[in-house]
Amino acid sequence: MFPDRDTLVKVESGTDLRRTTSARAAGHATHPEIPRLLPHGRHRLGREIVATSQHDRLLEAMAEAVALRGYSATTVADVVERAGVSRKTFYEHFGDKLGCFLATYDAAAELLLAAMAEAGGRGTDWRARMDASVRAYLAGLSEHGFARASFLDVPAAGDDALARRAEVHERFAVLLRRIHTAARRSDPTIPYRRPMMFRAAVGAVNELVTEAVRTRDVTHLPRLAPVVVEILDTLLGAPTS
Repeated sequence: MFPDRDTLVKVESGTDLRRTTSARAAGHATHPEIPRLLPHGRHRLGREIVATSQHDRLLEAMAEAVALRGYSATTVADVVERAGVSRKTFYEHFGDKLGCFLATYDAAAELLLAAMAEAGGRGTDWRARMDASVRAYLAGLSEHGFARASFLDVPAAGDDALARRAEVHERFAVLLRRIHTAARRSDPTIPYRRPMMFRAAVGAVNELVTEAVRTRDVTHLPRLAPVVVEILDTLLGAPTS
């Protein structure tokens, strides 16, 4: 009853969704076939491969820098130093610091959605798939370095970042609505919910995770799974077992 992978996001063939380093999570996990570190001196790598490697490393570096310093204190110099590229290369990929931050935020969202799709596809029924997806979401946040960038530093990045977060929240709300629709097909006792209820559920989960990221180590995030599942279960109106 859970949406298949294409409903959520198309997972690239061969992508390793279990990468656990903060660097690779935000960027390089998107292109695992691209070398992270380029050879010194002359090499035969094509221009496109070089550009992709540089782009991924810049996303990785932004995630790391924001995790350590926060968005406001992070500079382009911090990012290029961590990425091992020049300022000229940075501006070939992004117009400014905000553009790099938004690209990192987008990469994090795609990684989480893909991980949820991967985990949710293995459940035996819709509730088990929802539980698996929630746990994959929280595990991804706890294992990778973009939790702070995704939850604490978006307001500091301004209106464009807030608008991007609203778009991502809407994607999660649409996902919940599809899960709910599929669940009602198999269990007619599950009541109809208005569309805004799904946005409210996303907001509730976001508030819960934000507070956890702010006050505790991100490794504790998987412990929130039972509460998050209860919130979503209540939204779905499913009978508790």
